[in-house]
Amino acid sequence: MPKYKVIAQKLIQKINSDDMKQGDKLASIEELMKYFNVGKNTIIQVLTVLERQGYIYQVRGSGNFVRKHRRHGYINIMETSGLRNNLQGFNLDTKMLDLKVIKPTTEVMANLNIDEDEEVYYVRRLRSIEGRKFSVEESYYLKDVVPYLNQDIVEDSIFNYLVNDLKIKPGFTDQFLRVSKLNEADAKLLNLKAGDPTIFLESIFHLENGRAYDYSKVLYHYEETQFFIQGTGTMNL
Repeated sequence: MPKYKVIAQKLIQKINSDDMKQGDKLASIEELMKYFNVGKNTIIQVLTVLERQGYIYQVRGSGNFVRKHRRHGYINIMETSGLRNNLQGFNLDTKMLDLKVIKPTTEVMANLNIDEDEEVYYVRRLRSIEGRKFSVEESYYLKDVVPYLNQDIVEDSIFNYLVNDLKIKPGFTDQFLRVSKLNEADAKLLNLKAGDPTIFLESIFHLENGRAYDYSKVLYHYEETQFFIQGTGTMNL
């Protein structure tokens, strides 16, 4: 993982562990450089990451300040570092429903921009939060980038495995959100009824070089899911 992302995670942990409040001022760039023993460009990258993820806001000429209007239990759609990292403090459980290497479908080929002869790992998981059914996930990982997965990895944190063990460098993510209806099989998994509403999120994850490596589809339990989005600009009214 790039050094600036490691430092960004440490700084987020420090903000949380020190129980900093909305509007509290962060240390200066020079102080952060000295604390983490890195150059100015690295710290600027760190602050850019924190601002993009909604942890801080910058006031020109005054410094960087903590942004803490986050509601407990809400999922930040802009945060792509895995569900466990997104919902820290909750008891999360993952059950693997399927894991196999397959040839991509037309849908997967289109979203990952690959040919029919390229193999992908197909992963299907059921997620629960505090013992309540939360989501059904289907993911397709390009085997050329993710050469190995097993049940232990799938039921722990695929994101942490990719970043920490495979040293994959995630880039940008495209996400598509809409409301849909559950079929009978998915409804049963979520303890709902066929035809009940669901929040349907599609995500395409890319490497830093722009190559797509993961296409995921998630069906969320409509009574258990709460989202928030933190913008970084102003609205035109």
